[in-house]
Amino acid sequence: MKALAEQIGDIDGVEIYGRVVGVRGLMVEIAGPIYAMSVGSRLTLESGNGQGIPCEVVGFSGKLALAMPYGALEGVRRGCRAVVNSSASAVRPSDRWLGRVLNAMGEPIDGLGPLPPGPAPYSFRNSPPAAHSRMRVGQPLDLGVRALNTFLTVCRGQRMGIFAGSGVGKSVLLSMLARNVAADVSVIGLVGERGREVQEFLQDDLGPAGLARSVVVVSTSDEPALMRRQAAYLTMAIGEFFRDEGKDVLVLMDSVTRFAMAQREIGLSAGEPPTAKGYTPTVFTELPRLLERAGPGTTDQGTITGVFTVLVDGDDHNEPVADAVRGILDGHIVMERAIAERGRYPAINVLKSISRTMPRSADPAYLPLINRAKQVMATYSDMEELIRLGAYRPGSSADVDEAIALHKPLEDFLGQGKDEATSMAGGYQMLEAILKDTPPAG
Repeated sequence: MKALAEQIGDIDGVEIYGRVVGVRGLMVEIAGPIYAMSVGSRLTLESGNGQGIPCEVVGFSGKLALAMPYGALEGVRRGCRAVVNSSASAVRPSDRWLGRVLNAMGEPIDGLGPLPPGPAPYSFRNSPPAAHSRMRVGQPLDLGVRALNTFLTVCRGQRMGIFAGSGVGKSVLLSMLARNVAADVSVIGLVGERGREVQEFLQDDLGPAGLARSVVVVSTSDEPALMRRQAAYLTMAIGEFFRDEGKDVLVLMDSVTRFAMAQREIGLSAGEPPTAKGYTPTVFTELPRLLERAGPGTTDQGTITGVFTVLVDGDDHNEPVADAVRGILDGHIVMERAIAERGRYPAINVLKSISRTMPRSADPAYLPLINRAKQVMATYSDMEELIRLGAYRPGSSADVDEAIALHKPLEDFLGQGKDEATSMAGGYQMLEAILKDTPPAG
């Protein structure tokens, strides 16, 4: 009843509207009472075919408000009414949303009926908790993937990025995390996803067990830029709801790059100047505002552990979005095409990846073992070309001989089937079994 009373209170008895005076590409120019509009305000265009098209004000030019649509503009003509919506840009999540699939507006798309609203509204563009009131990251979080648990241990409330090109296995790794992580709730945002792959991800990769404790937000690549951006905001808002209930939440977002591309489309349409690779300045303003919403909450709240994928353009890990995201997050997981091409999945390059909570987050008893394994892998990486060419003579270096002997067992350890789960303790024990029979060189 409280939620219903708040929704009734949002209804305004006065209807305020403007008129469409021009359409330029995806930008709609609206004249009228712009004093009643602000950046972020919601409008509804009454198109000629009788359907309302939701829009959002993204800027102003002279006496005109500039809006972008959440849907197709077919049927919009000059003189159409643009009604100002009085309701706030917010969503009301609930515990009963678990197991459901939503679009970017918070509407169900799984055919299982309406979503029951929660008691309190959560703004799509909420601000992160104040820095001085946030807790520190919590205890290590068991992700179920042994390469991450052992070499890139993640703590509750940490934010990690998965950096990879297309087709290297990011989505499969995300599904492994969603199924196996030792968190209370998973919130998965598929931003700009291929429409064909959504059902495959839900049924094959995530599975019924993973979906039962998850909320999935979907915005496909054919949807307008505002919808793709909104999907990222909604994902974080739902995660904040469960965090405020004191739960440990895992937020998985695929991908931040498509969020940045959507913001670039919006900025260019609004007249912003392009900068690096065509990205507008607001892209690099919105990225930290989005990513900082993940992390530990305040004293009486839970945590949001964030894993965000970054689709590196042309496998260039130094392109503008990847560079900006890497500087914001608490670590990065690098997936390489060369590793995937030789059949090892997940294709994580442990030597190029880092967790900023290491080594504090690792089990102190196994830390020497982890360091030794990384040294062995680094030695093999340095000499790999000579070894493959047959230019290295066995016996020339004890360190290289050890690296050659341990290369295959360590590669098998880093590889893991998507239906396989390994606990943190189990990963340490497997690594110990590999190294204990081979004494350190020298």
